[in-house]
Amino acid sequence: MPKVIYYVASSLDGFIATEDNRLDWLLNFGFEAFQDHYDRFMADVGAVVMGAGTYRWLRAEQPEGWEYTQPCWVLAHREDPAPPAADIRFASGNVRAVVTEARDAAGERNIWVVGGGNVAAQFAQTGLLDELWITYMPVALGSGRRLLPVSGPTPPMQLMSATSFNNGAVELRYAVA
Repeated sequence: MPKVIYYVASSLDGFIATEDNRLDWLLNFGFEAFQDHYDRFMADVGAVVMGAGTYRWLRAEQPEGWEYTQPCWVLAHREDPAPPAADIRFASGNVRAVVTEARDAAGERNIWVVGGGNVAAQFAQTGLLDELWITYMPVALGSGRRLLPVSGPTPPMQLMSATSFNNGAVELRYAVA
């Protein structure tokens, strides 16, 4: 059965974006050090789920394109324009229905919860998140969009692996209890 994985980069102090949704702090690191790792991760992704904020940010950054070939569910209260030929499905309400559809579409491959700590928190709080893959970048932001803004403590998670990169970043992979 495919896993639901929250794969994300974070500052050391637990933020995935600035208050105004900027990622300059992250983009300054470049992606050469991470590209092979990312490519291996994406080879096992059969469906993508994201929040409306992440979707709108991606569309603003890439107005003429769409980088995902997998079906994508956008958790939103309204539909936004979609790029031509992209398999984008807007959904609202209970995330359980979205996971069921995404699992069917993913086949044997995994589901990636892209960005959006609030979306990942919904999955975690409903017991639908299987793993967290967090790449901690060697920078502190002081404030911003939280990594996993759950409403209370989670059960302990099990560290599965740690990978360090030459630029000082460290990826921690956790199984969610």
